[in-house]
Amino acid sequence: MKYNTIKLKNYLHIREEYTAKTAILPGMLVELNGTAGYVKKHSGAGKTALPMFAIEDALQGKTIDEAYAAEDKVQVWIPTRGDIVYALLADEESVVIGDFVESNGAGYLRKRVPESWESADAQAANTIYDQSIVGQVLEAKDLTSLEGSDSSAATATTTQFIQIRIM
Repeated sequence: MKYNTIKLKNYLHIREEYTAKTAILPGMLVELNGTAGYVKKHSGAGKTALPMFAIEDALQGKTIDEAYAAEDKVQVWIPTRGDIVYALLADEESVVIGDFVESNGAGYLRKRVPESWESADAQAANTIYDQSIVGQVLEAKDLTSLEGSDSSAATATTTQFIQIRIM
């Protein structure tokens, strides 16, 4: 089912407006650019991310399918724990309900595959989770047939949108 908004469940309504440093799609994970008042696609693959998503510019009558150009004013939502986001999943990803997702370094989300290590004392595998997890997947999605560089895409395909619950 396709939704017409990025904010599917929104408890606190934390919304900001910034200027786009580069082209940004609604549903992308974004970060502050380092220049006052600017945002860009989240650039740290697997790195800590404040959940901050570009939303559709409903104030201008635009939909989730219409990108922001560089220097456009971007409507940004900062969801809180439990909110549900209609975010963008990266090309060639496959997730199932319950998987965790993190930044792919280009504004999209990818499946979080935790690292593990073996304890010499316990002879057991231990899983390492860090602060890179943005949310938990609420619907299964297989994009392994999509190929190409999603980081340069001007528009997202309908199939790339996925429901996630913010952690």
